[in-house]
Amino acid sequence: MNITQDEIRAVVAETLAKQSQLQRDEIDAVVMRAIVTILTSFGIEEEDRKELRADFQHLRRWRKSVEQAQSYTFKAVITVIATGLVGAVWLGIKVVLGR
Repeated sequence: MNITQDEIRAVVAETLAKQSQLQRDEIDAVVMRAIVTILTSFGIEEEDRKELRADFQHLRRWRKSVEQAQSYTFKAVITVIATGLVGAVWLGIKVVLGR
């Protein structure tokens, strides 16, 4: 029985691919166990995943609303300062023209 180099390469490539897939599967399993262990150490059980997601979504909405409020506050402060300056200039002009 003669095996050609192409057949040998195909067998080696298939073996390496299977070995690589097994290593990736093992790595994925280790990573998942590590994540579950870390979350459990923080008191977050696997059943709490939906609640945790909802909490993060709520925090994101809260952060965005605070950022928006800060933006509106900054605009309001700038408007008040600009209005005050225009009013002061107007009063100065009235005083100068009133003489």
